[in-house]
This record gives sequence, structure tokens and C-alpha cells, in this order.
Amino acid sequence: MAAFRSGLLVLTAPLPALAPRLAPLLSSAAGLVNHTLYVHLQPGLTLAGPAQPHPGPVPATFEVLDVLSLLYAGADRHRGLDVRVLLSNVQAKSALAPAPVGSVQNLAHPPEVVLTDFQARDGSQYNPVKQQLERYATSCYSCCPQLSSVLLHPDHGTGELPAEPLDVPLPATIRPASPVARSPKQPVPGYQRGALGGTFDRLHNAHKVLLSVACVLAQERLVVGVADKDLLKSKVLPELLQPYADRVEHLSEFLVDVKPSLTFDIVPLVDPYGPAGSDALLEFLVVSEETYRGGMAVNRFRLEHVTPGLEELVLYQIQLLKDQSHKENEEDKVSSSSFRQRMLGTLLRPPNKRPELPPCLYVLGLTGISASGKSSVARRLRSLGAYVIDSDQLGHRAYAPGGSAYQPVVEAFGTDILHKDGVINRKVLGSRVFGNKKQLKVLTDIVWPVITKLALEEMDRAVAQGKTVCVLDAAVLLEAGWQDMVHEVWTVVIPETEAVRRIMERDGLSEAAAHSRLQSQMSGQQLVGQSHVVLSTLWAPHITQQQVERAWDLLQKRLPETLRARD
Repeated sequence: MAAFRSGLLVLTAPLPALAPRLAPLLSSAAGLVNHTLYVHLQPGLTLAGPAQPHPGPVPATFEVLDVLSLLYAGADRHRGLDVRVLLSNVQAKSALAPAPVGSVQNLAHPPEVVLTDFQARDGSQYNPVKQQLERYATSCYSCCPQLSSVLLHPDHGTGELPAEPLDVPLPATIRPASPVARSPKQPVPGYQRGALGGTFDRLHNAHKVLLSVACVLAQERLVVGVADKDLLKSKVLPELLQPYADRVEHLSEFLVDVKPSLTFDIVPLVDPYGPAGSDALLEFLVVSEETYRGGMAVNRFRLEHVTPGLEELVLYQIQLLKDQSHKENEEDKVSSSSFRQRMLGTLLRPPNKRPELPPCLYVLGLTGISASGKSSVARRLRSLGAYVIDSDQLGHRAYAPGGSAYQPVVEAFGTDILHKDGVINRKVLGSRVFGNKKQLKVLTDIVWPVITKLALEEMDRAVAQGKTVCVLDAAVLLEAGWQDMVHEVWTVVIPETEAVRRIMERDGLSEAAAHSRLQSQMSGQQLVGQSHVVLSTLWAPHITQQQVERAWDLLQKRLPETLRARD
């Protein structure tokens, strides 16, 4: 059966019986739906009778929250699938009037197929049951006009689905605040207003658990703080973070899909407390295991620093989702930082077409901030078969007596920049232009065109040697405009703090001088903004080697057919 872009999975089994079925059900659904899978919980729903089935409220219990967590944990095995558990019919215990259940809800991606775990009596794709399923789906949600339906049991199962609940308690989504045990059937209290915060980069299933619990607890308004500015500096690979506006857009779409009855206030989070530290109307705060201390700090801030003192927020501490496929340098939890690490070496945007370059040569521009490890990456690429052009060496040739830039530089800056033997003293020359934009432009206007010409000559040598991939290693690749003569820009990034440490150790500079050097260059963020591939030397050398080899292997697969044939 052809894959559908979006689907709706209606789960009808009682929750204790549903838990052991979730993994095979999600696997079956993932075989049919390739983009967005909505999940609708309606335990006890029957599709076999003559009467039109209608949605009803599902009391929010701790067992429901545990099933939500289990669903998203299972969905993490199918990362290409965007799973969203719909919560309009899940109602917490509250003094407020419950939200009405029964109106048709619009979804961002109208389902093209509706799936269910409901079993027809004869175990077949029984048409009356499928017709009832389609009627039920369209009475709840906006679906595509040509809606298909599939009974996942047994024809589309990955194996026999357990019919009875396993005598194993579900892992608790919410860590108890005290050693007092809670019952799975215990109702979850509802609150008018609550909050949570996070980076929400590349919205993933662990985020969705936090957000879903918050949506169940909140009855009127949910404040969501999205980390921005200084709070992003300590993140792993901050250069690869999605822009704030993109993160907000994806977050907003998810929240409106799962519980449209709530009012969502999505705000920038620029300090550790955010709105939770000062909003007197908030009643609860959802945190994860690793941010629980931050939640306690918010409560201390509310009590000690806000006048008049605010009441403490009720803290809901959510268990982290474990990442079963994490690698040695990645966290063992489902994490955006691990996702960003997995982007290293992959193609981030389509390559440039460069018809003016030799047709039998594919050129990479390699760049990075000072001390990023760019040269070590260049050496690794050379060992894999690339022809490497070192722009620093070309610069030395350009400055050397008899070089094309020698006389124009001496005329522009005077003979006092020369050693006694007539060679240009690059340290003296560098001190003349450092921090002086006008003088620097005079120098680069002379030297960069010469290096461009020398680089093109080197590319011809690469072709003569039978090389198919050429690397132009240049710290000023983008400043000099040399990205216009490469097919792809590859950037090596490290945190600024690590770059400062390396510069101080390598060059013997003070911390202030190291910072000054970095501030005179384009930032890693600016470089990545124009890059096709990003690498990092932050971790152990063998991790860097793995990244480079992966990037090289992926490059070989996208080389033009004519170049692959030469290889």
C-alpha cells in the first residue's frame, strides 16, 4: 500500500491493554504514514454497532500521562514520523467547566488515512467497521475528502498483538514529589494557568511529553518560554540551533494541534526565571529531571525577590526519555544536542553550480574561526584523497619577493615593513592593519585577487593529477568572496571558550588578546549561515575522524555522475 503523508490513529483498547500493543501499532502505522501521525485516545470505543460512535471525555489520570509518555517513547523509534497525541478529549479534574467534546477540530495536516487498533469480529478489514471508523474520524477532525481507513489488526501488524494487559506497571511519567505512592487511576488536577520553558530546538518527542503534560494540566492558559540570546551560548553546537522564529513556529503548530482550547503565550526566555519568576497568575511549572533544580530556584525567586512575595508554583517533574540509539559522544536521553551532533558532516543546503570551474573537479571551501581545527580537518581530507590548497601558503607566495603582491604591498605600506633581507615582515604588516578597517581593505584589495589567481592555477594542477575533489583551505573564505569559486562551503566550529583556550595555549596570547582576535573575524554562527556542511573538532580526535569520513562518504554519493565514474 502506498504511504500516506498524514494519518490519524484511533486507539480504542483500555489503557492497561493498550500499553503492550503500542510498539507494534506504531510500527504498523509508520509503515503507512510517512510525515504526521495524529493519535486519538478513546478507550472503550466500539465501531461494531449500528449506532454512530461519538467522542467522549477521557478522564486525565496518571495512567493517561504514562501512556502519553509511552507513546512518545515508542514514536522515537520512528524519527521520520511526527507523532502528535491529541488532547481535546482528555480532561483533568477541575472546578472549571470542562471543554466541550464533539465539535470538529481543524488540524495542521488533515489526515489522509484513519487507522485503528479496533478488531473486527472476524479479524478482517470488515467494511462496516471501516465505514464507522471514517464517520467517527470526520466527526472529530478535519480530514481529507478522500479519506482511507485501515484496521491495523491483524493484516498490518508486525506480529501478534498482546490481547491482555501485561502484569507490569507502566513507567511513571511524573516523578512523585514525595515517597507517597500514587495510583494509576488517580485523577490529575487541573489548573487555570501554568508554564514551562525550554530551547525547543527541532521539536522532538521528549519535548512533546513535557508540552503534553502541561497541556493536560492547564485549563485556560499556558505560558511557554523559548530560550533565546544569552541562554543559548552554553548549548552544544549553538551554531546549528534553529532560529528563534522557526522554533516558535513549530512549537505553536504542535500546541494548537494537540489542544486548541488553550490560550498559548509563547515568549522569549532570556534569563533563568522568565515569566515563571514574576507572573502572579501562574499556578504550576512543568520541569524535567535535569531542570528540577531550576524549578526550585524559580520558587525561591518568587518568594524572596518579588514584592509582594508570590506563592510557590506546583512543580511537575517529568522523567527523561532515554535515547536507545545514542552514540559515545551523545547524551543517553532524547536530546536536541544529540540531533545537532548528528547533523555534522551532512549536507545542510543544495550545492552551488559552478559551470566556470573545471568540469572534472568538485571544489570544497574549508573555513572556520581561529583555532577551530580547520587544518586538522584539511589533513584528514587529504588522506582520503582530496587535493588541498592552503590559502596561507598561497599568501606567502604572493608576499614573497617577486610575488605578484610584493611590490604593490611595499608601495602601499612602506619599506619599514621589510626585514633586512627584503622579505615582508608579516607581523609588522599585521600590526599595521589590525583594528584599522581602512588599512586592512587596502591590503586585502591587493592580496586577495592574487590568491584567487593562484588558487585557480592550483585547481588546474589538481585536474592534471587526476583528482576529482579539491579543498580550498581558507580562514577568510567568505570575507574574500572565495565561496563564489567552490561548490560547497565546509565550516569547522568549536565554542568560543574552547577557541580562546586553544589560542592562548598555541600562540601564547593573553585571554584578552585571544578574544580580540576572535572578535576581528566572522563568528561561527555567521560562517554556518553560509555553509553546506558543518564539522566540529570539540571531541576526541577519533570522533573528528568519524565525522570527516562520514562527510566524505556522503560527498561521494552526491558527486556528479561524471566525477564518480572517474573515481
